[in-house]
Order: sequence, then C-alpha cells, then structure tokens
Amino acid sequence: MGSQGARQGVRYVRGESREQGVTGEAGGPVVTGRRLAVCTAVVLCVTGLLGATASTAYADDPKDPPAGSGRASGAPEDAEAGARHLDDVRKKIDALYRKAEQATDAYNAAKEQVERQQKEIVKLARTIDRTQHDLAALKRQAGALASAQYRGGGLPAEAKLLLNADPEAFLDNATLARKGQLAAKRVITQLGRLQGDLQDYSHAATDRWERLEANRKKKESARKDIEKKIDAAKELESRLAAKEKARLQKLEDEAAFREQQKWLDSGVLDEISNKASAAGRKAISYATAQLGKDYVWGAVGPNTFDCSGLTLRSWQHAGRTIPRTSQEQWRQLPHVAVRDMRPGDLIIYFSDASHVGMYLGDGAIVHAPRPGRQVTITGAGSMPILGVVRPDGDRHDADHVRDK
Repeated sequence: MGSQGARQGVRYVRGESREQGVTGEAGGPVVTGRRLAVCTAVVLCVTGLLGATASTAYADDPKDPPAGSGRASGAPEDAEAGARHLDDVRKKIDALYRKAEQATDAYNAAKEQVERQQKEIVKLARTIDRTQHDLAALKRQAGALASAQYRGGGLPAEAKLLLNADPEAFLDNATLARKGQLAAKRVITQLGRLQGDLQDYSHAATDRWERLEANRKKKESARKDIEKKIDAAKELESRLAAKEKARLQKLEDEAAFREQQKWLDSGVLDEISNKASAAGRKAISYATAQLGKDYVWGAVGPNTFDCSGLTLRSWQHAGRTIPRTSQEQWRQLPHVAVRDMRPGDLIIYFSDASHVGMYLGDGAIVHAPRPGRQVTITGAGSMPILGVVRPDGDRHDADHVRDK
C-alpha cells in the first residue's frame, strides 16, 4: 500500500487528532496523540493489520455457497454484479463471526458458572464431612449417657435422689443430676440440629450438581455453536480466489472506515480531552504489547486472546480484577459518558454487549476483532457503541452518567 493508503490509515484511526499523551510504566510514551495515530496507522496499513475490523452489516446464515464468486468478465455490469456479490459474502461472513462472538460470550459465562459451582460443591462436601464428624461425636456422647444409665440399674436420677438417706450425698447427686439432664438435653438438641443441617447441605449439593450439569450442557452447546459459525465463515472465505480475498479485506476496511468517519463527523472528539490514569497507562501498555497476536475464542492469553480476554488481562496487569466477559464488564463496571471517556476505558459494542475494545485516545481502540484476525488498533467508532465503562472508576462515575 503506497503513501496514499498510509495517509488514509492515519485519518481512519485518528480523524482530526489532538495531542493527548499517555505514558508507559517506565515513563516512556505508549500513546501520544498524533504520534500514536501516525506511527501505528502507517505500520498497520503496510502490514495489513489495520484491516482487522468488524463491520456493522448483518445477514442470516448463508444457505447457498458463493458460486466462484464475483469474477468480472470484462463487461461493466458483470464487474458491478461481482462487486455486489462479494459485498454480500462479506456481510454473511461478518454476520457469522458476530454470531460466533455472541456464542463465545455465552460460552465464557457458562464456563464461569461451571467453575464457580464446582468450587461451591467442594466447599459443601467439606462442610458435610465436618458435620458428619460432629454428628458421630454427639452420637458417641449420647451412647455414653445411655450406658451410664444402664450401669445405674436403669433407675432415673430422680428416683435415686429420693432413695438417698445422706443429705450431703443427696445434694451432690442433685447437682450432678441437673448437670446430666442439661448435658443430655444439649446433646439431643445438637443431634437434631446437625441432622437437619446435614439434610440441608445434601439438598444444596444435589441442587449444585444439577445446575453444574445444566451449565456444562450450555457450555458444550455454545462451543458447538461457535465452531459451527466459524467453520461456516471459513468455508465461505475458502471458496474465494486470492484476489477476491484481498478485495474482501478491503471491503471490511472500507465499511469500518465509513462508520468511523460518521463517528468523527459527529464532533465527538471535540468533547474528549481526558488523560489516562496511572492504572489506565499500565493497561494500555499491556494491551498494545499484544498487537499481532491471534484472536482465539475463549482465550485469555498470553499468546492468544478473545476480545474480553484481552481487556481482562490488560487490567489485571494494571492491578485491577474485572469480569471475564464483555457483557459482565458492561453490567458490573462503572459507566461513563462517551464524552467523558479517557484512555484505558473500555468501549462496549453492539446492543448485546458482545464486543469490547480499549480506548487509546485520538479516536482509536486496541481490540481482538474476531477469528482469523489479530489484536490490532482501529477506529473507536467503527462499530456501534453501546457505552463506556471504567475499570478503575467508582460509583461516582456511574452516578455522573445517570445525572447527565
């Protein structure tokens, strides 16, 4: 790609850029406004990484494979028909990968639930074991009380007191009898409580197992759904000739560029001038160090990532633990208005919160786009924005958004 393509790439990432500095852990620059936009966009345009973007078109799963698709026979109408056909293929591929991403989020959520329920079952099993030991000890105490009564000839303590002629012995026996009665009552009460607890724990464990199996089935179903969608998308791409694949990549870039340009034309960058926090700089440093690594669904690094896996690890590097999936990140983290976002914040995309990227400043994000692509930098407005969350924010941030 020549200098014209490089200039287009710079415009694509930053729009009308302003100086907006972000420094790394050691004080060196990680994201520095126009410098980030120019350097990364030129490099990414040359290497082809900037093309790893998601478009906004939707389509149903393809029923019919492309018929060798879109080779122009020389006539203008044939070329136009071929272009339309290739764009249809692009939309179908994009829709398949979008659906795979939605299923990935369902897979990750089910996986988290399985892991949590496994821990709960282990904890319950240990509680049941301790309760059984306590129950056995109480039964031994109850047995000892019964043996003592048997050795006393089976007479109740009260009868022995009445038959005792020695006043002092009578009082001693009365005290002992009272203590014995209290001890026996306590043992019986504890026995009943522990038996009830043990029954409750057993029911809870059964319930956890049932939920565990249900979530395992959800997880497996989501995994199969993901593989089905990815395989279908790869099948579509595999039927294209090399030139058509290159053209397909270009169509993806153009679609993303159009959306980014609309976002920039809205003047949104005129209101965004915040600096990254110290933790945000660390998260950005980690995320940008992963550029070029492959997207793999369900992956959380260090060699491959899905979209939320990248943001998870980046903020872990910054010392913050955030939810695993983009949907939970949207649900649990403090929200901020788009005009108030700063580098390091997470932009959540699509109405179902199925994609996430990290804002770098100057209208750019770093993200893991989809299967078959790599971690890359692209325009923050190249996909439909649902909202922005701040991993190192607080409740004030969320209240601030509601007030606006």
